[in-house]
Amino acid sequence: MFDTLQDRLSATFKSLRGKGRLTEADIDATCREIRIALLEADVNLAVVKEFVAAVKQRALGSELSGALNPTQQVVKIVDEELVAILGGQTRTIRWAKKPPTVIMLAGLQGAGKTTLAGKLGRWLREQGHSPLLVAADLQRPNAVTQLQVVGEQAGVHVYAPEPGNTSAADGEGERPTGDPVLVARRAMYHAQQKLYDVVVVDTAGRLGVDAELMQQAAAIKAEVRPDETLFVVDAMIGQDAVNTARAFAEGVGFDGVVLTKLDGDARGGAALSIAKVTGRPIMFASNGEKLSDFDVFHPDRMASRILGMGDMLTLIEQAEKTFDAEQSAKAAAKLTSKGGTQFGLADFLQQMQAVRRMGPLSKIFGMLPGMGEMKDQIANIDEKEIDRIEAIIQSMTPAERDDPRILNGSRRARIARGAGVQVSDVNNLVTRFMEARKMMSQLAGGKMPGMPGVPGLPGAGGGARKGKQQAKKKGGRKGVSGNPAKRAQPAQGRVADGAAAFGQVPQTPEEMQQAMADFDLPPELRRMLDRGR
Repeated sequence: MFDTLQDRLSATFKSLRGKGRLTEADIDATCREIRIALLEADVNLAVVKEFVAAVKQRALGSELSGALNPTQQVVKIVDEELVAILGGQTRTIRWAKKPPTVIMLAGLQGAGKTTLAGKLGRWLREQGHSPLLVAADLQRPNAVTQLQVVGEQAGVHVYAPEPGNTSAADGEGERPTGDPVLVARRAMYHAQQKLYDVVVVDTAGRLGVDAELMQQAAAIKAEVRPDETLFVVDAMIGQDAVNTARAFAEGVGFDGVVLTKLDGDARGGAALSIAKVTGRPIMFASNGEKLSDFDVFHPDRMASRILGMGDMLTLIEQAEKTFDAEQSAKAAAKLTSKGGTQFGLADFLQQMQAVRRMGPLSKIFGMLPGMGEMKDQIANIDEKEIDRIEAIIQSMTPAERDDPRILNGSRRARIARGAGVQVSDVNNLVTRFMEARKMMSQLAGGKMPGMPGVPGLPGAGGGARKGKQQAKKKGGRKGVSGNPAKRAQPAQGRVADGAAAFGQVPQTPEEMQQAMADFDLPPELRRMLDRGR
């Protein structure tokens, strides 16, 4: 959603790199580019003016002039101002002192309230609560049925005493809608009797803001007296979302905003405008069609995404939810023991499936810092390639997965037929796995391949052995030390361990003077040292 804004801001900051000092003209040009980027993202004009003015004021002040790196300081200022217009602090649900906590959903038709009710119910259940979904939308055809289906998928109970309107396609025409206020009242009594600690009320929406919608929503709110009234808004409708939010704030009132369809290709103006204009925080965000594509909205993390700095905290949280800690520990232990040979394709398949449960690979890679410049490559990731890898591994026997080294030609041909791929695909997978396993085993064991002879790093010393072997091949003669102090000592007095990597350390002043005398300095440098004495 924020790709266009991200590209413009990245280009703006890139033009500032390498400048040790920013002039007032540089700051004016930067603010002008930021203004254009925000307007192109369909951000509210008043919000844009306030944002740019704040950035310019801070950039021209002492905050920037005293910075060691002015360019990075400008990025920091923009990041902090983005967090401010997105709502500042993360806001979560205010729980009722006496259960149940009542949450009312309001918004226009098509914003995704019913689906969001299921996502919210699933999220509440994962937090350890016992939620109840209330079908108070009796006017949109099949809205009650949709909520029942979504609730079943989320594993959450649904209270639906009235069937609501059904589609005329079923041959029965439209049924009476019932009274949504009465449904809400009975739902509260039902929740208290059945000991539900959270009640989520799904209300009806309209194609536009009208008096009937406002009156019905206000009546339901007066009946259930919600602890939280959440305004559900489609993030793809741009600045019109701000106008709708204002109308709801005046007619019904709400405590927080829920953004849906954040995974769309719109310009994201609603997300950057609605919190600042309405004065109500964005509390939740829905960024996909699955019930799991829902989470608390964090302004600081969203600002980091917009600036291309990734969202590692969200990525870590998703990984903690998805990965089995015990299973991951066992896989790590296999990598560190016996050169990693115990880590087989079955373990690799388990870890790969856990990564896939976190969501599409393009979404996962998009949360990594610095990936903003690789959006095209990330967008072109072929998920079917992962399916082919899974099919190849699933076509192997348990013994073959545990030890790919036993895969001969006939086994590989059988696996290729079973997976519906070419033998070359099996060969490529096995080769890449063996190389990756070797590298991961070395990293897990503290060895850094490719850095021989670097003092202080694990795995160092290989380069020294290689150099001695090359010297023997060239002249067959043992190499002579280049250290005069070491060369002047008898062979039996030298320290052979790694503590004397740079020669025998002189122990007395006499040894130090002898070492300095044996060390051939350039004539100019020796004369300069003699004058300094």
